[in-house]
Amino acid sequence: MIAPIEQTLAGLRTQTAIWRKAGETIGVVPTMGALHQGHLSLARAARETCDRVIVTIFVNPKQFNNPDDLKNYPRTEQEDAKKLESIGVDLIYNPDGPQMYPDGFATNVSVNGLTDMLCGAHRPGHFDGVATVVSKLFLQTSADKAFFGEKDYQQLQIVRRMAADLDIPIEVVGCPTIREEDGLAMSSRNLLISDRARVKAPALAEVMNELRTALLAGGRMSDLLEDAKAKIVNAGFNEVEYLDLRDGTDLGLLDQPAEGSRLFAAAWLAGVRLIDNIAV
Repeated sequence: MIAPIEQTLAGLRTQTAIWRKAGETIGVVPTMGALHQGHLSLARAARETCDRVIVTIFVNPKQFNNPDDLKNYPRTEQEDAKKLESIGVDLIYNPDGPQMYPDGFATNVSVNGLTDMLCGAHRPGHFDGVATVVSKLFLQTSADKAFFGEKDYQQLQIVRRMAADLDIPIEVVGCPTIREEDGLAMSSRNLLISDRARVKAPALAEVMNELRTALLAGGRMSDLLEDAKAKIVNAGFNEVEYLDLRDGTDLGLLDQPAEGSRLFAAAWLAGVRLIDNIAV
């Protein structure tokens, strides 16, 4: 059975109040739609640990610094609802723009420190948009747990910091990145990659894994970085936006691996920006 789709905050709160009165726990999976197996794995994780599961679908205009990127972002709400059918999601929350940002909306949530590097350095205002909409979704759904993929690891850390700083009573759960058989991290943006470019896409993860091996063997990023970036470009990518080794908590830049460190990358392939990260 396809989960009911609720488009109004009033309707959402009516339903969650019933669940709360019954003493049931609520899990939320915030998404922008165009669902893939990565999203579905988050919904399954929520289903396993919560009595009720809400998946939100909202293409958030505040986290796009490029109008064309917003315009071209895939919108597949009906197909998404069908994909969630087998998981047993209880409610799909699919608000429109005015429902989330009514006339006169004037508040912006900004997380300092974690947002000025990696994707934040290349997408001005992006993480303000993420923090703003996610804080609203946490409060609107009154969820006990929220599930995010580690594929967007910087976002995960920002959301955790935001929830802690604002005393929002929710547990932010990070779930492993889901990959295609060839190693490409699953992403809604993968739908935008042409068939010709798609065969080149796995090179990003391949080079990152080679770099991880070299780092664990005692190498330094300062010695290995330029060669790794050249391999990505030679594999068919247009540009490497960043390729960094960073602390897994505060995202501070590192030259050699430490406990919990991760490799982060963003690169452009045929007009599509791909990101990835792996533990080192």
